[in-house]
Amino acid sequence: MPADPSFPPLSHPSFRLDTARALVTGASRGIGRAIALALAEAGADVAVTARHPEELDDLAADISARGRRSAALPCDATDLGRITACVRDAVAALGGIDILVNAAGVIPSFGPFLELTEEDWDTVLDTNFRSAVRFCRLAGPHMLDRGGGSVLNVSSVAGIRGVPALSHYAATKAALTSLTRSLAAEWSPRGVRVNALCPGWTRTRMTARVSGDADLSDALLRSVPARRWGETDDVVGAAVYLAADASRFVTGQTLTVDGGLTAYEGGPGMLTMTGFGRIANEPPPDTP
Repeated sequence: MPADPSFPPLSHPSFRLDTARALVTGASRGIGRAIALALAEAGADVAVTARHPEELDDLAADISARGRRSAALPCDATDLGRITACVRDAVAALGGIDILVNAAGVIPSFGPFLELTEEDWDTVLDTNFRSAVRFCRLAGPHMLDRGGGSVLNVSSVAGIRGVPALSHYAATKAALTSLTRSLAAEWSPRGVRVNALCPGWTRTRMTARVSGDADLSDALLRSVPARRWGETDDVVGAAVYLAADASRFVTGQTLTVDGGLTAYEGGPGMLTMTGFGRIANEPPPDTP
């Protein structure tokens, strides 16, 4: 049966990133590294930046081994001058920037709010939030001038829920999610999409102090319906989706990858009860 000419042909947006040029911050370890490799697997050329030159060189070699161009650009995310040079060098190496992934983040300490120092707050604010603002200010014009691009801010479920002992980290992630919505409202009319990715408890070097403590890990996972820690490979599919044309009509959104943590509000006891199967709720016996 011939196609009805009154309807346009169906279009299937691609998850491929061939010819795309990406800059990934915080790329030497953890989620940032996994995203950089996933973008390369999807066909993008990827410039990577972080504070650890040796690990960046290894990552760039892994990207090149996948047949993609790469550039290792050591950069302290709290150094505005170095960020300026980093963006300039990424553009020179790749010929432009189509995708910016802000994945730089730290948790240098955790503890009660009143015990966190001004230095604790400054370190987290500078690395987790202000660096993303700086990279957006410097990389954004390259996408806006071209009339297209995708910004992906790696936030956290900590920015959605209250998290005792991580008030400074949670505040920066909430700010990053808010920035995502505001930039999306400003930049989407000019073809640049901005979204946030919110991983839950994910096993990385940064969370090793928690995941490596059996009692603390078990206590945390009691509120995760999936009953396990996330791995970096669990996050990258969402990142590629948000970077690619497959999400071309998605902007200003927060995609949570957390094993059901933020969907569940019943507390650890309710999750435990679901393991018992159906329970008949018999009426209480008559009492005199």
